[in-house]
Amino acid sequence: MEYGRIENRAVEPMERIKSYNEFHTPADDDARREQAARCMDCGVPFCQFGKPICGMVSGCPLNNLCPDWNDLLYKGFWDEASDRLTMTNPFPEFTSRVCPALCEKACTCGLNGDPVTVRDNEYAIIEKAFETGHIKPRIPEKRSGKKIAVIGSGPAGLSAAHWLNRRGHSVTVYEKADRPGGLLMYGIPNMKLEKKIITRRVELMKAEGVEFIFNSDVGRNVAPKKILDSYDAVILACGSRNPRNINAPGRDGDGIYYAVDYLTSTTRVVLASDISDTDYISSKYKDVVIIGGGDTGNDCVGTSIRHGCKSVTQLEMMPKPPETRAENNPWPEWPKVSKTDYGQEESIAVFGRDPRIYETTVKSFVRDTDGKLTGVETVKIDWQKGEDGRMKMNLIEGSEEVIPAQIVLIAAGFLGPEKYISEAFGIETDARSNLKTEGSSHRTSGEKIFAAGDCRRGQSLVVWGLREGRDTAEEVDRYLMGYSNML
Repeated sequence: MEYGRIENRAVEPMERIKSYNEFHTPADDDARREQAARCMDCGVPFCQFGKPICGMVSGCPLNNLCPDWNDLLYKGFWDEASDRLTMTNPFPEFTSRVCPALCEKACTCGLNGDPVTVRDNEYAIIEKAFETGHIKPRIPEKRSGKKIAVIGSGPAGLSAAHWLNRRGHSVTVYEKADRPGGLLMYGIPNMKLEKKIITRRVELMKAEGVEFIFNSDVGRNVAPKKILDSYDAVILACGSRNPRNINAPGRDGDGIYYAVDYLTSTTRVVLASDISDTDYISSKYKDVVIIGGGDTGNDCVGTSIRHGCKSVTQLEMMPKPPETRAENNPWPEWPKVSKTDYGQEESIAVFGRDPRIYETTVKSFVRDTDGKLTGVETVKIDWQKGEDGRMKMNLIEGSEEVIPAQIVLIAAGFLGPEKYISEAFGIETDARSNLKTEGSSHRTSGEKIFAAGDCRRGQSLVVWGLREGRDTAEEVDRYLMGYSNML
């Protein structure tokens, strides 16, 4: 009640676009403790609830004990705050950088004012723990003799490996890329999550006994039978990597890329600075059109600007959300309100305008006589509620417009894991092409095969990947041992 909300300061857009480095400056210890003091005994802490309210999850899916470690931080007990934080969250250094902070959206202080800076407090706690050496390898005193293979080293795979190793099982993580992290490494730009943060955690996990094998694409250059014959349980945490396409006239040809391929190519250059400009998908001096309005679309905006693009436009099919909560979207539901993310802020600073165009879709891709991409023909959308109560999309005739473009990035989401995974292991998929499991279980139709993360639930947040990994680890532990005392 005595202190206002103060977030970690962001570097000004025109300065931060000069590099791919993280651009938030943490507050000093005294200021952070003051922010933690804003977390009071609210009676019912929805921040840690993590369950659906009216179809949307309210609070942290990991059930982080936010009031507990905020109080410890306020009192200056940094080590104890770290211990309480990592009881539920295996990797706070990831979530404090890339999570949209579901905890803050459900914070009681946010009902009539500004929520507690839960994410910034989390960042301060975990980084202090690494800085002081409080975070150190925790090697299990005894091993169970059970061996588990985790396929994929994204958030869900790393989380499952973390918890199972802590339990004393021997865990081997197979990753098809040359580096660990999955979408953390190649799907999220360096300015949101510097890759040394991932390396730091993986090195810690190695010291704790987790084995990592890279360049191992199970189902292609590694036989599933070999995996099944060698391990007592297998966890598929291979993500949702089948991108949704835009099937419009002119789609075939150069100049159109999936967002994940674009972001991956830039990250590879950032990690290997000796690569020449011709070795990545460059948008330098080009008009860029991004199809998709989510986090990935915003990441493409920020990346394009750092490349030195000529212009950038972001197409969104849905109407612009309201600036404040609507009456039918009360606290503590997830707030369906408009936000301007870092990429859009940078576009406003560089080009003088927000890159987003709402209620618009692609009608065709325009090419010249040589087949070279020159623009995107768009058409406006009129959303109307149908007889079944669902919103129906109607195209507005005469609203067509051609936006100049020499490069188009498709950030329209994903349609489940790549098919060769389920085919290689001979397991069932559901109607959405995700790996099929029954109810809340993570067991697939294959013997001793489990699924975790986006490949099971569909494209989602990093924090949900961590929760999926934790739940799967507990289920695998129970499968192997007959009981579980993991958590």
